[in-house]
Amino acid sequence: MSAGDLFSRSLSKMRALMSAPPARTRAPSERDIERIRQQLQECAEGRGGEVSTRQRAARLAETYLRLNDEGRQAFLRMIALEFGPEPARVAQAHRAYQAAVGSDRQWDAEADLRAAMRSRRLRILTQFNAIPQGVKFLVDLRADLLRYLAGDPLLKPLDRELEGRLSAWFDVGFLELQRITWQSPAALLEKLVEYEAVHEIRSWEDLKNRLDSDRRCYAFFHPRMPLEPLIFVQVALVDELADDVQKLLDIEAPLADASRANTAIFYSITSTQAGLRGVSFGNFLLKRVVDDLQRDFPRLKTFSTLSPIPGLARWAARNPAECAQILAGADWNKLAAAGLEGPESPRMRALLGGAGDWVEDKALARALREPLMRLAAHYLLDAKRDDEPADPVARFHLGNGARVERLNWLADTSAKGLAQSWGMMVNYLYDPDRIESNLEAFAADGRIDASAAVRRQARR
Repeated sequence: MSAGDLFSRSLSKMRALMSAPPARTRAPSERDIERIRQQLQECAEGRGGEVSTRQRAARLAETYLRLNDEGRQAFLRMIALEFGPEPARVAQAHRAYQAAVGSDRQWDAEADLRAAMRSRRLRILTQFNAIPQGVKFLVDLRADLLRYLAGDPLLKPLDRELEGRLSAWFDVGFLELQRITWQSPAALLEKLVEYEAVHEIRSWEDLKNRLDSDRRCYAFFHPRMPLEPLIFVQVALVDELADDVQKLLDIEAPLADASRANTAIFYSITSTQAGLRGVSFGNFLLKRVVDDLQRDFPRLKTFSTLSPIPGLARWAARNPAECAQILAGADWNKLAAAGLEGPESPRMRALLGGAGDWVEDKALARALREPLMRLAAHYLLDAKRDDEPADPVARFHLGNGARVERLNWLADTSAKGLAQSWGMMVNYLYDPDRIESNLEAFAADGRIDASAAVRRQARR
């Protein structure tokens, strides 16, 4: 059998494993570990020609995909600890560089020092990149790595190197923006259903509604992962700022005339690849989508999101004293009349924790509206995590130059919406004339742009 046939067979096995991984129930034996170490050593040394290198990388990827979780962690630990730079070589190259500074040898010595510091881990990772489906393999491998990292900090150097490689390979200049339609390949449409993380796609009718003529769906793709959207955004073309996601998702709603729309609502933005955490391209997606929509629909003047507030109820449950201070005495009087006896009452604690049984009690819902919206405004503008907004969606949009425009009461009454933010959603407005100044102000000193109405709610 020729080397080419062996290579093709290895690739076929790897494709099958990536598309439908078998059950992994056995940890690697000592013999397995030693065999993996030998395979990694051969990859690090780059023995043989190009075909041998690719065949070896494909075989090693196949080995990794067959391991259980314990085996995969051992595999990654081996790369992290045994294939870094050689300290003695780095020290020698550094001494040579120090001695050469200011002489004709300085630049050669600098190159030698850089070569000495180049990790053998990178040689192994780069060889995976060279095989078909190798990019996707590395993205999934980093997703595993991130899961293990919290309990195994010795993996951090490997994670830094892999994140750096992925940042280079997934630079926005290499990505392709594509519109997804009902005529897109079925495999791609299935990916949308699988990956959607904001508002679950419940049926093919639901998906078709989201791809209809008054909607748009755009995604970034990498040329080496053509049917794997990296991040996608769903857009509704409407005639006013949306305040109710149920209406946007209603498959029975009449079709709107997209040519007459003046507002584009980004109602779902989903990053699909856990292994690309820390690799940022979401801001470029929104800018490209705005440009595309302006070209196709000149009447569009307003670009806004209808976004969840996923951390709100969790933050409130962790900070009951802060919440109690934000709510005024008059609030507690109204809430007591509606059946909530103070901040320490079991029902109030359950509500702050995301329980949604109150929504059917009209009197209680009316009493809760103003104080909970005040809590939400305070949370979005003032609550911090490491000097950044506490809410992850807020960090994303404010970091991309948006303004906190409006809070919407009971905009998402699904179980998920009630549990995470008492049904509230927020409009982040993307004003093309203010995006750059907002972005710079937020990056420089954390200044948040917000409408006067939201600021008033936060101050009350």
